[in-house]
Amino acid sequence: MFWRFKCKLGRPPIPTELRALIRRMASENPLWGEERIANELMVKLGIRVSPRTVRKYMPKAPEGQPRGDQRWATFLKNHARSILACDFFVAVTVTFRLLYVFVVIEHGRRRLAHVGVTNHPTADWTLQQLREVVGDDGIHRYLIHDRDSIFARHLDNSIQALGLKVLRTPFRSPKANSICERLIGTIRRECLDWLIPMSESHLRAVLKEWVRHYNLGRPHKSLGPGVPDPLNAVSVIRKSESRHRMPAGALVLTKSVLGGLHHEYSLTSSSA
Repeated sequence: MFWRFKCKLGRPPIPTELRALIRRMASENPLWGEERIANELMVKLGIRVSPRTVRKYMPKAPEGQPRGDQRWATFLKNHARSILACDFFVAVTVTFRLLYVFVVIEHGRRRLAHVGVTNHPTADWTLQQLREVVGDDGIHRYLIHDRDSIFARHLDNSIQALGLKVLRTPFRSPKANSICERLIGTIRRECLDWLIPMSESHLRAVLKEWVRHYNLGRPHKSLGPGVPDPLNAVSVIRKSESRHRMPAGALVLTKSVLGGLHHEYSLTSSSA
């Protein structure tokens, strides 16, 4: 009985921390198999585990979804710098006139690339707005938009002729264009919910000032935080010894945006 107790069948289980690490590596790297994970553990971490043992603790792939498929969120992250997204939303003037606002945003820098206003949007008008954004820089490779009828087939063909690949979101899937949808929500919450446009020209002027604030003065959490436009270099001032105190001799400058709806703050030296 003693030797039978000592000679248990099978290998002893690996530590719980190693099991959690294997599951984590498999979840974070859906393209990796058991051989790759076992090699990663041995070469990088010095842990020797059999690939068969790794396969035992890897999470099972859901039915109907082959393992290794790239997620939509992963695609957006990998190609963020070359993706443009666009969409429409409606603004109402003081005379209850409906105006359509067309926005284009860059995924990589979260920069609001273009804003257009019209009372009668057409496919040709939309194509002209996109041509003003794309240009000949060759930076952008993808354009995301929904399946609205205004994005006609000849519009997509013209965009593809400019070197961009059009990605149409699935039906009733606003989350597939989440960054642009979030931008529209930000425009409403921080601008149009507090101002009533008097006319089309007034709406253009309001959006022009807010776009400058959005690109040059509004911090974005997804950027670190930071501002989208790199041309707005924040002045570097000598740091203070305490993180709760401003540097010695520094002054805070305030700039009003949209008549005091928002304010932009910056530091300057008192000797300047």
